[in-house]
Amino acid sequence: MFKKLIACAGFLFVVNAADAQQIKTPQPSTAQTIKQDFGIGSIELSYSRPGMKGRKVFGELVPYGKVWRTGANNATTISFTDTVSVSNTKLPPGKYGLLTIPNKDQWTVIFTKQLDVTSPAAYKQDMDVARINVKPVTLNHNHETFLIQFANVKSASIDLQMAWDNLSVSVPITTDVDSKVLAQINNVMNRDNKPYFQSAMYYMETGRDLNTALTWLDKAIEQNPNGFWIYHQKANALAKLGRRDEARTIAQKSMDMARTANNDDYVELNKKLIESLN
Repeated sequence: MFKKLIACAGFLFVVNAADAQQIKTPQPSTAQTIKQDFGIGSIELSYSRPGMKGRKVFGELVPYGKVWRTGANNATTISFTDTVSVSNTKLPPGKYGLLTIPNKDQWTVIFTKQLDVTSPAAYKQDMDVARINVKPVTLNHNHETFLIQFANVKSASIDLQMAWDNLSVSVPITTDVDSKVLAQINNVMNRDNKPYFQSAMYYMETGRDLNTALTWLDKAIEQNPNGFWIYHQKANALAKLGRRDEARTIAQKSMDMARTANNDDYVELNKKLIESLN
């Protein structure tokens, strides 16, 4: 009898051990982390993506007028490596919870210090750091799976877009790039090895003083006399200043140097620039 008990106990142990093994299956709401370069920093977003699965989403699955975790499973979070502005409210670098309160005609998007809100009961309004009201847009197609993405990415502005079912909302986010880059330029210009070319390009791209950019391009040429790409940008600057004859001469020089360097791209760029000056 004792041997039978031992045998039964051993069998139960094997069965229980087998039952304890876990099977990995696909998540009903898959997790996603997005990292987006923005300004001179970056943004990182982590959320889970529920599906419609034949359900009516807003007003039923996601009730109107209540705090929503803006996703599924864990709380949705967003991190900034640099200071940004949301609805004229500055957010210092750091990690924030991203919540929403959907309504039929208006959504409230909330950035909060809380990083663990998964139900309305856990939400504390005094932990909000920014709130913005946005109008939902009706789409001409359905998003089966909840989507958050970054769109209209520019050097100092970006849109945080959310879409599910046939609705989409967009939150504009901005950052102060200009003063930071100019501060860097002012700082490095006090050093021996000055980044003249990079600084000149920033001035040209942002519509600043072209004469200053031209001076820096000449300094960049002194640093790198064989830089045919620098000559090309100098020709561009001269063209923008209306000094067409000088621009044509410099573009020709850049093209000749590019041919010597076997760089067909800059040969073509200079050809087009010269044609535009004729």
